[in-house]
Amino acid sequence: MPNLADVKAGLRSLEIETPSWAYGNSGTRFKVFPQPGVPRNPYEKISDAAQVHRHTGSAPSVALHIPWDRVDDYSELAAYAKDLGVRIGAINSNVFQDNDYRLGSVTNPDPKIRQKALNHLLECVDIMDVTGSRDLKLWFSDGLNYPGQDDLRDRQDRLAEALHAVYERLGDGQRMLLEYKLFEPAFYATDIPDWGTSYAHCVELGPKATVCIDTGHHAPGTNIEFIVAFLLRAGKLGAFDFNSRFYADDDLMVGSADPFQLFRIMNEIVRADALASGIAFMLDQCHNIEPKIPAVIRSVMNVQEATAKALLVDRDALRAAQQAGDVLGANAVLMDAYNTDVRPLLAELRAESGLHPDPLAAYRASGYFERIVTERAEGQQAGWGA
Repeated sequence: MPNLADVKAGLRSLEIETPSWAYGNSGTRFKVFPQPGVPRNPYEKISDAAQVHRHTGSAPSVALHIPWDRVDDYSELAAYAKDLGVRIGAINSNVFQDNDYRLGSVTNPDPKIRQKALNHLLECVDIMDVTGSRDLKLWFSDGLNYPGQDDLRDRQDRLAEALHAVYERLGDGQRMLLEYKLFEPAFYATDIPDWGTSYAHCVELGPKATVCIDTGHHAPGTNIEFIVAFLLRAGKLGAFDFNSRFYADDDLMVGSADPFQLFRIMNEIVRADALASGIAFMLDQCHNIEPKIPAVIRSVMNVQEATAKALLVDRDALRAAQQAGDVLGANAVLMDAYNTDVRPLLAELRAESGLHPDPLAAYRASGYFERIVTERAEGQQAGWGA
């Protein structure tokens, strides 16, 4: 059986990055519902993120999205985050909202638009230099809606050219996380539709380029933990965008639709001894009908619980059953760990770390929400595009 001290050490090493945009108004294609107390600027987003870390102890970094989180002085923003006990994490680029990008960004047939997109990506690396960020996260909505709309091969060449230019700009200790998405907004062909396409470009680029898995960006029934295992073996798994889905890119709270899938993913991470290997465990979610800070806290707790269960897998018993061809026995080892109630263990771990055993109860009792509702009553709330 796993040593309890080792399980706790693994949980202490787990860091989950929260996204600035999760604290703003965001939601479905149908409607975005505003809520009281929503941040009006990047500083207030970081303040909210600091509350999540304060109560969970596992969320020490905040991902930014440019231009949504653009400020005049990024060094000042980084210092503000540090004062609150967190740091700036991945810098996420945005080359999908401008009207110019209707036919694509870095794969657009117009060289002027491609250059505009590339300039933005390079600007994001400049921001990384100032904030001390390690990761540049790239996601492209580029693709085609109709056969013949553009040349598929040419678009891959344009994509590779842009990625190489950004890769060459990366400094020491910086890396590129290349995300993929099966479809939407392009429906006939997406330029980076799957992990294999992302992986191929990353291999061509070099060691600073790694794949980012968004758990909502796959065809129904895709075995995501296989992708995790493959990329870990190849040394090319750089990050996750954690969320949950029923149908497509739902961006629901991680572990809410299929907690067993989250456990299976974290089981592969633990099996590879990769919890503290540099993989960026990030959330990428929209909190449209649920309160935002509690939703992020709950999401962090969901990842903690799945990780605790993965750490409780009896690896020796599992290996013995696998080598003996004991199909049911091997499956039972995994199910025993998954069915373990790890909430008391996590409560004990938090208490040992000087935290309240129940992060959500601690947040509710803090009075933070009541304070920000009053303080942020005036002004423009942040959301998509702001």
